[in-house]
Amino acid sequence: MAKAKITAGRIRDLTLPPGKSQAFLRDTDAPGLAVRATAGSKSFIFQAQLLDGRTIRTTIGDVRAWDIDKAREEARRLQLQVDRGADPREEKAARLAAQEAEKVRAEAERTAAAERQKYTLRALCDTYVDHLATRDRRRGAASARSAFKRHVIEAKPDIAALPASEITPHHVAQIVRRVIEAGKDATAATVRSYLSAAFNAARRAPFDAKLPAALIAFNVTTNPVEPIATIPGNVRNRTLSAEELRTYIKALGDDPVDMALKVALFSGGQRMAQLLRATAADYDPATRTLRLFDPKGRRTSAREHLLPLGPKCAALVAPLAEKAKSTPAGLLFSSFGTRPMAETTPGKRVVEIVRDEKMVPFNLLDVRRTAETMLAGMGISRDTRAQLLSHGIGGVQDQHYDRHGYADEKRAALIAWERRLDEIEKGIKPAGNVRQLRRRSKTAA
Repeated sequence: MAKAKITAGRIRDLTLPPGKSQAFLRDTDAPGLAVRATAGSKSFIFQAQLLDGRTIRTTIGDVRAWDIDKAREEARRLQLQVDRGADPREEKAARLAAQEAEKVRAEAERTAAAERQKYTLRALCDTYVDHLATRDRRRGAASARSAFKRHVIEAKPDIAALPASEITPHHVAQIVRRVIEAGKDATAATVRSYLSAAFNAARRAPFDAKLPAALIAFNVTTNPVEPIATIPGNVRNRTLSAEELRTYIKALGDDPVDMALKVALFSGGQRMAQLLRATAADYDPATRTLRLFDPKGRRTSAREHLLPLGPKCAALVAPLAEKAKSTPAGLLFSSFGTRPMAETTPGKRVVEIVRDEKMVPFNLLDVRRTAETMLAGMGISRDTRAQLLSHGIGGVQDQHYDRHGYADEKRAALIAWERRLDEIEKGIKPAGNVRQLRRRSKTAA
C-alpha cells in the first residue's frame, strides 16, 4: 500500500497495477485514511488495528462525494473509536439500522395519516350509501345520502373528517343531539338508524361475503351507535275522511303524475316507489293483473307482488301499458318516456292539492293508511290486507309454507274498494261490509 499525502492529483493518478483488482493510497496526514481504487470506482476507506489485534477496514465514501478534508475528519473520528476499544463497523451498522428504522417509522406515519384522511366517517357514509344503491334500494340510498349529508357531513364536518374506526359514542351523541334539539325527533331516529346500519355493515364486512370488500378497510370493530338510546318516532295516525278523500279524488287530473296517484289509490294504496318502477311488461291485460316488486326487508331479491286490478283501475292502467310499449324505457309512469318519474314528484303534487283545496295537510303515507283503514272497516281481513298492501310478509310461514296466492281475495277486495271509492266520489253512504271469500282448502283439486 503506497503512502503519501492524499491530494486530488494523486487520487486522479491512482490506477490499478496489471493483474490487480484493487490498489491503495495511504494518507500520511490522517492515520487509517486511504483511497482504494477498483475497476470503475475510487473510495475513501478507513483501516486500523483494534486493541485485540484484529485489522478492520470500512468504507467512508466515494471520492466524488467526499471532500479530502472531510474524509480526514471522518478518519480521525473513527480512529478515536478504535483508541477507545470500539469497532467502528458496529457503530456504523447501528447507525444504518437506526436510519432504516426511522425511515420505516416515517413511512408508517405517512401511511397512517393517509388512511386517516381516506377512511373517515364521511367516507364510510358514502361507501354504505353506494352499497344500498347496488342492492337496488334507490329510495333507501337517496334517503341515507340526504340524512348523512345534512346531519353528519355538513352539520359536524370535524367529526365527519375523523377516521371511522376512531368514532366514539360521544361523537355520535353530538350528531344525534343536535337534530333532537332542533325539534326533529323523527329525523334524529332516522340519522341514528342509518349510522348504526353503516357501522354494523363495516363491522361485519370481513366475515360476510355479501357485504362490499371496500368496507373492510375502515377497520371498524365496534358499533359506536349502540350505546345511544333509540328515539321513539312520532307515530302518524292521520287518515282522510270520506269528504277529504272525495276532494282529493276530484282534484286529480289525467297528467302522468295524477295518473300515478290515481292508480296508487284505486289499487288499494300501493307504495309509490314500487308503482313507479312498473313497466308495460308488468301488466297482463288478459287477467288485468299488475305486477310490482317489493324489495323491502332483508330479502336477497325483490318479492313479486301481484295485484288483480278492479275494472276501474285496469281501465287506467291498460292504456298506460299500451303507450309505454312504444317508449324507450317502457315505464308506465315516466318523464318524457325516457327515465323513471322521480319518487318525490307525486308527493309534491299531493302538497299542491292540499294547498289549492285548503285541506288539512296529508301525504302519500296518510293516503295509504286511509285505504287500509277503510278496507278494514269494509270487513277485509288482516291477512288479505297484508297481501294486498305487501307489508308484514316475511315470516317463516309466509316464506316457506303459505303458498296460497290470495288472488281471489285480493281481486274481490279491490273490486269492493273501487265500489267504495265510487260511493265516496258520488257522496253515497256505504252499502255495507264485504262478504269474505272462503279460502280454498289446500287439498282441493
